[in-house]
Amino acid sequence: MKANIKSLFSICVAATLITGCTDLDVAVESQYTEYPTDNEIAVEAKMADVYYQLRGTFGRRYMEVMSLSSDEYTAVSYGGGWYDSGAYAHPSFHNFTAEDATIDWMGNLTSGCTKANQIIRDLGGDEAGSIIAPARAMRAFFHFIMMDCWGDAPILNKLLNDGEYVDRSPRKEVAEFIEKELKEIIPQLTDEVSSNTYGKPTKWMAEALLIKLYINWPVYTAESVDKYDASAYSNPKLNDCIALCDDIIKSGKFNLGSMTYQKKFGPDNGANVEDFIYAMPYDTYTEKGLQYGRARTWKAAKDVEISYYGMQLSQSAGGYITMTPEFAELFEDASKAGDRAKSVLMGPVYVYNPTTYEPTQEPALDTEGKQIVLTKDITLETPGDPQIGVGDNLKGYNQGYRSVKFFVIDDDYRNGRDQSNDLPIFRYADILLTKAEAILRGGTATNGDTPESLMNQIRAYVHADNVQAGLSKEQLLDELYDERGREFFDENWRRNDMIRFGHFEDEFFPHYKTGFSEANFDKTRRIFPLHRDMLNTNPNWKQNPGYPEYHN
Repeated sequence: MKANIKSLFSICVAATLITGCTDLDVAVESQYTEYPTDNEIAVEAKMADVYYQLRGTFGRRYMEVMSLSSDEYTAVSYGGGWYDSGAYAHPSFHNFTAEDATIDWMGNLTSGCTKANQIIRDLGGDEAGSIIAPARAMRAFFHFIMMDCWGDAPILNKLLNDGEYVDRSPRKEVAEFIEKELKEIIPQLTDEVSSNTYGKPTKWMAEALLIKLYINWPVYTAESVDKYDASAYSNPKLNDCIALCDDIIKSGKFNLGSMTYQKKFGPDNGANVEDFIYAMPYDTYTEKGLQYGRARTWKAAKDVEISYYGMQLSQSAGGYITMTPEFAELFEDASKAGDRAKSVLMGPVYVYNPTTYEPTQEPALDTEGKQIVLTKDITLETPGDPQIGVGDNLKGYNQGYRSVKFFVIDDDYRNGRDQSNDLPIFRYADILLTKAEAILRGGTATNGDTPESLMNQIRAYVHADNVQAGLSKEQLLDELYDERGREFFDENWRRNDMIRFGHFEDEFFPHYKTGFSEANFDKTRRIFPLHRDMLNTNPNWKQNPGYPEYHN
C-alpha cells in the first residue's frame, strides 16, 4: 500500500472522530450549513470524496472508450466472448449507441459537480476563496471531461432544487466557463508539490488543465463538432498556452525524472515520479478500480506456469484490448521509440523481470510450451465480422501487439484484478510537447525553446534519436503527433489528439471504409451519444446530432 494512501485513510478516520460525520454523499438538507473551516483534517476528509470521484470511471470505462475509439487499440472477441452486445466493438467502429456500457458514466461527472457544489456551499460559498478552490478545480475538471466527450454539457455551478432540470449549454460556453473558473482559482490553489498534495488539485494541476483547454480551443469553440477543420487550425490562445507551459517549466517542481519509462508506470509508482503533475492514486486493497492489465493481458496468461510478467497469475485475463497494426508501427522504429518499445509486446514475447519491469532473454511460453509470438496484423475468422472475432484459441490470442505499460504483479492483481499502478492524468512531458505544438502552430517561442529542442528532451530521456533536422512545419507537426502517440499511449489522450490533428476520421483497424460495414466516418462521431440513463434522467435533453433519438 502506498504511503500517501495510508495518510489519506488516516485523515478520514481522524475526521470521523472529530466531526462525527462519515457519509459525504448524503442528502443536501442534512449537510452542514457552516462547516468547521478552521479544522484542516475535517475539510480534507470532506474534499476527499470529490478528489477521487472518478477513480472507478478512470480505472475501466473511461479508458475503454478513449482507447478503443482511437487508433491505439481495437477490441477483439474470442468465440463471442467479450463482445458484450458491442460495448467494446462499437467504439472501434465509431458506431457508438446509447446502450453502450463504455459511455454510461456521465452521471459520475454530474454527481461529482453536485458534491463539489455541496462542499462549496458548506465551506462558505464563493467568498471562501482558497478554502473552496480545490473543489472548484475538480468541478472545472468534471466539466472539461463532459465537454470533451459529449460536447454540449450542463453548467453545474450551483446546487439544484428538487425537481429542477438544467439544460445543456453550448460547448463553447462550457469552455468559457471552465476558463473563467480556472483563471480565478489558480492564484488561490497551493503550489506545494509533495506526498501531501499528490492526487489533489494544485495550482499546477489547474494550469495543466487550462493548457489542455487552450491547445484544443478551436475544437471546443467551433460552431458545431463537425465544423472543426484541423487544416484551418487558428487559435487565439496559443500564447496564453505557452505562458502557462513556461510557468510550470520554470517552477522547477517537475522534470522527466531519472527512473526508466517502465518504472514510471509500474505498480509501485506514486508521488516519487517527478513527471506526474496530477495523477489518480490506486491501491489493490484500499483504492480499487484500475483494471488496465485485465483488458490488455494475453488471454491465456493465467494458464501457463510463468506468465510474461515473471510470475504465475491467480486471475484470468480478458485480453480483449489489442493494438491496431497502424499504431503498432510507431514502436517498430527503435530510433524513435527508444525505451518505450519495451512497454509493447511485439513478435516473440519474453518474460519480464517483475521487479524492474524490463524484458529478459527468457522466452515466454504458451500453453503448448512454445514461445508466444504476436502478430502485428489482425485476421478475423470471418471477414468483416462486426464482433471482431479472432477465434478462441492460441491463433486468436496471438493477434495484435499488446501493452505492458501498466505492469501487472500478482500480489496486486489477485484481489479482483485491481492494480496498484497510479494513473497519470497530466505529466510534465505533456507540457513540453504541448509547448512545442503551440509554437509550431504559430505561438511565439520563448526562453530559447524550439519545437525540436522540446521534442528532443523527450527523445533524450527515453534514449531515442533526436528529431531529424531540417523538417518543414508540416513534417514537424506529423512527427509531433507520432511522438505524442509513443509517449502517452494508454493514458487516454490519443482520441483528443486525433481530433485536434484531424486524424479521427482516418482508417485504422477495423475502422476501414472497405470490408467493414459497421465502420462510421461521420464527423459527428467526434463526440459520444448521450447514454440512455442520462436521457431517462433528463427528459428535456436531446440526443447529440448524428445519433438516432433514444426512446425508452
